[in-house]
Amino acid sequence: MSGIIAIIGRPNVGKSSLFNRLTNTKDAIVDDMPGVTRDRLYGEVEYEGRNFYVIDTGGIFGEDSDFSAGIKAHVDAAVKECDGVIFMLDGRDGVTTGDEEIAEFIRKAGDKPVIVAVNKLDDVKHDDLMNDAYSLGFENVIAISALHKRGIYELLDLIVKNLPVEDEELEENLEYVEDFTGTYEGEKGPDYVGKFTYAPTRPPRIGELEDNEIRLVIAGKPNVGKSSLLNKLTKSERSLVSPIAGTTRDPVDMRINIDGQNFRIIDTAGLRRRAKFDGDLEYYSFVRTLAAVDRSDIALLLMDAREPCTDQDKKIAAHVANKGKGLVIVLNKWDLVTGENANADKLIKKIRDDMPFLSYAPVIFASALNGRGLQKIIAEVLKVNTNRQKRIPTNLLNRLMRDVLAFDRLPSDKKGRALKVYYCSQAEAEPPTFIFFVNKPELVSSSFENHVKNKLRELEDFTGTPIRTFWRGKEKE
Repeated sequence: MSGIIAIIGRPNVGKSSLFNRLTNTKDAIVDDMPGVTRDRLYGEVEYEGRNFYVIDTGGIFGEDSDFSAGIKAHVDAAVKECDGVIFMLDGRDGVTTGDEEIAEFIRKAGDKPVIVAVNKLDDVKHDDLMNDAYSLGFENVIAISALHKRGIYELLDLIVKNLPVEDEELEENLEYVEDFTGTYEGEKGPDYVGKFTYAPTRPPRIGELEDNEIRLVIAGKPNVGKSSLLNKLTKSERSLVSPIAGTTRDPVDMRINIDGQNFRIIDTAGLRRRAKFDGDLEYYSFVRTLAAVDRSDIALLLMDAREPCTDQDKKIAAHVANKGKGLVIVLNKWDLVTGENANADKLIKKIRDDMPFLSYAPVIFASALNGRGLQKIIAEVLKVNTNRQKRIPTNLLNRLMRDVLAFDRLPSDKKGRALKVYYCSQAEAEPPTFIFFVNKPELVSSSFENHVKNKLRELEDFTGTPIRTFWRGKEKE
């Protein structure tokens, strides 16, 4: 499960303190002065096997300032585009006029789960102070103390209870299309007979995978052609083909079959209405993309070939790598690149230079408009999916690693104690994960770890998938 929860409330009710508590960080600035939080801040929360994103927002309906209008616009976008709301009150103040205005503000934003967290109730003897909060008309009201961690686990229980779960069955209001078979008309021409079909026969269970189904997410910043590529893959002008309820508001997951391979394409559209400012649109599209990546096996990082490697591209790519997902870089709108810029080698070099942490990811030049590169995309996705599942037998891995490491100077400390690698094994696949048993794990530097990962890639083709390595002392075998 992945979703987005927005924390909103008046200034100085403890929103940033709760954000820090939930995310187990100190990313949000906490200060007694109202209005400290002005920008949006997001973090990831994992609890009881579930994960979701939480967004800290600035205080609204407080004293007017030069920032009030901008903060309200950000909060407005957050409330409209999140999956649930934590509405924070200051329990010592009771329900204020500002709280009542925020309650009405939330109701106008649409029907979604709301949890009223009455903060600063440090002891059970103060719980009667939260009774006024029920007058706001919301069912879920809880007493907490973000500072002293009181009620935090109960709050987390309420959050995961109210977010959509991926094992419930769809019951009604499902739209289906008729059985459809067609042919690609991309690079191989109209005579290519590669077949694709999509025809759900029953309401699927959320999270249920068909045999060998690949969960594919099309990720990228706004306006790089995600919807166009989606429509080209499904041969449909409508985005909604086979709706499978997921974890975002108005979600659309699609099941299609391409040349006998089942795919579930995970929606990253996210925003269903125009935000007031482009910054809000791009920000929440980005956070929704992170949530969609979490549910995928492989990500297509779609970039505009005319302007690749933007900051948002890099952030999405880093998230894909950190989550251990497969990755294929797709440079879309290649048909619009002209002149000196239409040099594929230079563009690939730019990507490798700007995003060196993605050196393992294949790069494809494509055009969702005319279908160029479509078949290459599918071929690379299948290859990456295979590579993510590869395993190297332990005996072969140790023999090859022994030969490789014998010719390298191993890290050592100031006392001259050198790292010794006793043996290694592949703990799991998807992504390929290796455990190295050594004498002193603290001697392993990031440069040496990268060196070992490169050597592992020489042993086996892991194109398109990150590699994870862990270093343990021998006594922890």
